[in-house]
Amino acid sequence: MNDELAANLEALHPDAFGWALHCCGGDQSRAEDVLQNAYLKVIQGTASQDRSGALKTWWFGVIRFTAQEEFRRLRQRESLVAKVLRQFLPGTHAEVDPAPSPFRQIELSERAEHLRSLLAQLPERQAAVLHLAFYQELSLNEAAEVLGISPGSVRQHYERGKTRLRSLIQQTPALLNHE
Repeated sequence: MNDELAANLEALHPDAFGWALHCCGGDQSRAEDVLQNAYLKVIQGTASQDRSGALKTWWFGVIRFTAQEEFRRLRQRESLVAKVLRQFLPGTHAEVDPAPSPFRQIELSERAEHLRSLLAQLPERQAAVLHLAFYQELSLNEAAEVLGISPGSVRQHYERGKTRLRSLIQQTPALLNHE
């Protein structure tokens, strides 16, 4: 990044933060993260200015795209808990707000921690297969490759792990099932 671009971006910083705040629905912490990531894109050269347009237009576009990426990343991470709950508790429709309230964030965090503690109660292989399938979103064949075991063995651990996890979840419905 050259000195002229740095000076111009510095002059645009207050407006850029206001735009980032808007793109993040008023969440100041997220806006700060988005703006920092946008600056990193410029410094690392992954976002380069097209000389045909105005600097401010380009910069605000970088911020908007960075905010959208952050939104998708948060939605993906939070949707893993909902995905696991839907898999093990049919009829549970855990719709996930990509920008949940602080209370909802605490609740989701407690649910995720409880789910991790339940996974820890499974035999090591079953827990590893479920982790790879749900948290890392690997196929069962990919999980078999990672674990160095046959696909048939992974399928067996997957089914047994799901059955056991479903049983453990149903024993503690108050934390995982209430809305």
